[in-house]
Amino acid sequence: MHPSNVLRTMMNTKSRIIVAIASLLLILTFFFPLWTIDLNAPQYPEGLGIRIWLDQISGLKPNDLQSINGLNHYIGMKVIDPESIPELKIMPYLIVFMIVFGLFNAYMKNRKLVYLWLILFVILGAIGMYDFYMWEYEYGHQLNPDAPIKVPGMTYQPPLIGSKQLLNITAVSLPSIAAIIIFISIFLNILALFLDSKKVKT
Repeated sequence: MHPSNVLRTMMNTKSRIIVAIASLLLILTFFFPLWTIDLNAPQYPEGLGIRIWLDQISGLKPNDLQSINGLNHYIGMKVIDPESIPELKIMPYLIVFMIVFGLFNAYMKNRKLVYLWLILFVILGAIGMYDFYMWEYEYGHQLNPDAPIKVPGMTYQPPLIGSKQLLNITAVSLPSIAAIIIFISIFLNILALFLDSKKVKT
């Protein structure tokens, strides 16, 4: 192989370290929520909220999830049951795979594998966002016709990102700490490739 081709394929030590750090950083996603949905209403002055983790859904406060399910009952929405959501069982394995794949890339020093890691992560992220949107859509549109409170033409789908008014409730949906960690990990891999490209040109 021509020496110039070797340079284009193999990463330098600094870039490899950045790739390794970016991969290990993903371990933190197991300790922080991925997404937040907060509900503000006059009848709940302290607000309600749920936190979506890689492997569970919890309330912002101990009884928030139970209170939100109580509200959902009155307007006909399904109960939010983490045990019935298969994605919560799959996501931890996907993140572990991306951690191992990233460390493998740092060891192999192959720039093409880093590009593959980035493409795969972006695809997984896009699928995850679409799946989350459809989850919200299903919960907000498939209402029980026998619900105590019925408003003709009203649906209760929370926003994917941002704020939305649902009757007298303001729903705010935003990425949380684990999502930011994932963005940082992706950025670090892009940075590693950029620095390596400058090194090759030099």
